Amino acid sequence: MRHCDIHFIQAGFCRHCEAMTRRGGQWRSVIFPALAGLILHQSGPVLFDTGYDPAFFTATAPFPQRLYRWLTPPEITPQTSVGAQLARYNLRPDDIRCVIISHFHADHIAGLGQFPNARLICSRRGLQSARQGHAWAALRRGVLRALIPPDFDQRASFFEDFAPTALPKDLAPFTDAVDVFGDGAVLAVPLAGHADGQFGLVLRGQSGQLNFLAADAAWSSRAIRDNAPPPRLTTALLGGTQSYRTTLGQLHDLRMRNREILITPSHCQERALEEAGR
Repeated sequence: MRHCDIHFIQAGFCRHCEAMTRRGGQWRSVIFPALAGLILHQSGPVLFDTGYDPAFFTATAPFPQRLYRWLTPPEITPQTSVGAQLARYNLRPDDIRCVIISHFHADHIAGLGQFPNARLICSRRGLQSARQGHAWAALRRGVLRALIPPDFDQRASFFEDFAPTALPKDLAPFTDAVDVFGDGAVLAVPLAGHADGQFGLVLRGQSGQLNFLAADAAWSSRAIRDNAPPPRLTTALLGGTQSYRTTLGQLHDLRMRNREILITPSHCQERALEEAGR
């Protein structure tokens, strides 16, 4: 695999009951950061998700969408959006070549409006699912359709159309992926359970370390270490309980087999603190 430099940008956070995200969690509200991955690929800078954005508040102004911000209250400002924080890396939003979307929950796509010229890469199945059903059904699945840009289809490419490839053996039990840019640098891995068409990414950092960006296949690194899934209520509302637990079990097995791989869930506070300490 080619090497890519990678950074994690915290674009806001929300508060939610920890016990609803992993077995054994506390029955109190804790912080869940929204991490976006900045990948410095040889052809240009790429984002993996966008985290929160002030556009989230516009999208949740009407009812019933307002319930989203009541249930998981977020904190985000223009200054802490991913677009504004790119300046730390001497980049502007117009420099972003493409945005890779793990899935269509609002805390992963809220900032898409900041990148009107970027190519958008996602699962066709995930996009179709986000557009299905009435407003209540979409809300139950964590989708705010107002955050999907009107010209999305004109800029979209789909994981399902990319060339399949085998993952390195040190990523077992995961075996299948697609090659996003056709050069072996960024591999997209299906992660069933949390949302229709969810994908994570595998890439090597400049040091050679394997990185697995696991999206919401787990809400924390601790959940992966302990193989502690959320309660059935959470997984049944958003996706599928059995498929979620299977994917989480695979991440746990991967970590137990290969401690050198850095697995990063999108809402892991441990990883956010580590990145902030660099």
